[in-house]
Amino acid sequence: MPGNFIDTNVLIYLVSGDAVKADAAERAVGAGGMISVQVLNEFAHVARRKLRFSWDEVHSFLTMIRALLDVVPLTATIHDRGLQLAERYQLSIYDAMIAAAALASECDILFSEDLQEGMSIEGLTVINPFRHPG
Repeated sequence: MPGNFIDTNVLIYLVSGDAVKADAAERAVGAGGMISVQVLNEFAHVARRKLRFSWDEVHSFLTMIRALLDVVPLTATIHDRGLQLAERYQLSIYDAMIAAAALASECDILFSEDLQEGMSIEGLTVINPFRHPG
């Protein structure tokens, strides 16, 4: 079943001071879809380290996101597929793990600004939601 997968950068822009990107991120998340535990972890890291969120703010935001999007667990199978994708497509390990989780969830769209717009990874198409502001 086709679906959307949301990368960490989309969540970060939801809380950014950039109104245009925040609106685009809100549209992407509002369309529904999935994220992985990795995305939750990456967001928590950036929120604490760069955005200076309190722990309460981190928990509150992630609780909201988990209510809006389905969360895909990380598994050894996803890890193995991620390694294969990293090697085949010359992706960073982190981007490959996100692509692997999206593929395991049978998603056909990956909303991300980190990968090349229009890139196809085994039927998963990368769309940069910030290049299509609405």
